[in-house]
Amino acid sequence: MGVEGGMKCIKFLVFFFNFLFWLCGIALIVLGIYVQIELNKTLVMTSPASASGAPIVILVVGVIVFFISFFGCCGAMKENYCMVTTFAVLLTIIFLVEIAAAIAGYIFKDKIKSVIDKEVREEMLHYRNDSKVAATLDDLQKHSNCCGAANYTDWFAVPGFSPRSVPQSCCKNNTTCTKNPNNDNTYTEGCVTKIEDWLRKHIIIVAAVALGIAFFELLGIIFACCLMKGIRSGYEVM
Repeated sequence: MGVEGGMKCIKFLVFFFNFLFWLCGIALIVLGIYVQIELNKTLVMTSPASASGAPIVILVVGVIVFFISFFGCCGAMKENYCMVTTFAVLLTIIFLVEIAAAIAGYIFKDKIKSVIDKEVREEMLHYRNDSKVAATLDDLQKHSNCCGAANYTDWFAVPGFSPRSVPQSCCKNNTTCTKNPNNDNTYTEGCVTKIEDWLRKHIIIVAAVALGIAFFELLGIIFACCLMKGIRSGYEVM
């Protein structure tokens, strides 16, 4: 009876943690969509593969976790050894992939700034001949109080602009500074720094969510293995 009661508890815990995984999957999907929308508001993505890779990865992992958790719930409820085993294996793979992604993210974190810098400068080159790019950059500079990639002098080398001129969105307090801008009437901080600060602030949320999911995944793997052992040993779990 003690073993049977313990296996009932394990079965309930597997089901409970799968429900948490299901919620985490939804959270990751929402988070991935949110980050992608915010990046699209900031950058037009002339290099989608490098600029939007992170939110796509978050979204894909969320979808995978969502379906694996549903699979695990069915296996626990039906006490199906094959389904529970498959769930444990898939969850282990996801757990290892997340660890690898975290390590890669830490190693390549310094490259984020160079990717953003390249993207912003690329958009600046298309400012005059692409209205969508122009609107996106103007919105970024107005709402982030920034100008250019590193500073407002970056606009001086952009084709289509007269010497020492910047867009109106670089001007402070709706003043006119398009010609002969200076530190008094023009935003002096570059937009690359602003975007980098925004990403660093929001990466804490992503890291907290990922850490919480990884913890629950580890517990889920342990409980799934215990349930597998119980089913294989022929114990009846209700």
